[in-house]
Parts: sequence; C-alpha cells; structure tokens
Amino acid sequence: MPADYLAGLSYEARESRWNDIFAAGQPATSTFVAETDMGEIIGFASGGPERLGNPAYEGEIYAVYVLQEHQRLGVGRRVFDAVVQQLLRDGFASMMLWVLEDNRRARRFYESMGGEQVGQRTITIGGADLTELSYGWKDISGIA
Repeated sequence: MPADYLAGLSYEARESRWNDIFAAGQPATSTFVAETDMGEIIGFASGGPERLGNPAYEGEIYAVYVLQEHQRLGVGRRVFDAVVQQLLRDGFASMMLWVLEDNRRARRFYESMGGEQVGQRTITIGGADLTELSYGWKDISGIA
C-alpha cells in the first residue's frame, strides 16, 4: 500500500469505523477478538454473507489480522476457525475471501487452511492499483 495512504490512517477514524460496524448489527455477521491474559487485543477475524453476489460462495471472511509479534502461534488459526464455525451455525456451507496478491504470508496461511485461488481483481487504495486474489472453500464443514 502507498506509504502516504498508511501514514494518513488514524486511530480515531478506525475506532469510529469499528463502532459503526458493531452498532449496525448486520444479520449473520460476526467478529471474534483474540486477547492476551492481560486483556490486550492481539488479533481479530470477521465474516458473514458473501458481499459481491458470487453465486459459488455463500459466506465470506472479511478480515483476519494478528499483531506481528503474535503471528505463527496459532492465534490466526483460532480466530479464523471461530468465524468458520459461526458461518456454519448461520447456515453457510461455503465461503471465500479476498487478500492482496503481495501478502504472501497471508496467502500461505489461507492455502494451508485449504483455500484455493478462485479469482482476481484490481482495487485502488490511496491512488495505487493493487491486485487482490480470492480464495474459496466449496465446503467449510471440514475446516475447523
């Protein structure tokens, strides 16, 4: 992502966005948060209905994020699994997600979870065109 775009992000704007997300109460959407024993938030994952109308996938993982110092310790897997289990409880049998093509670490994680690359698109963030790849799971019942 462009450095000036990242530099322009603010805690206050993001906090406001999260407040809007939680207040909206979207049906069949969920967010799971990972914390340390001391209550420090170290990661999260969210998901719900697929948002672009792709008929091949019912659910979507919207985001998975874990602080770098807590990566590769199973935190991402736990919040990912929590979203998958919630999607199953909400009646979704399949899911997909979008990830930046250059985010190789995340792509390896999704591939290790059984995701298969099923699409590609170009998005513009901060004036830069970036390639996103979609990963899909036709049957999520065996993931978690």
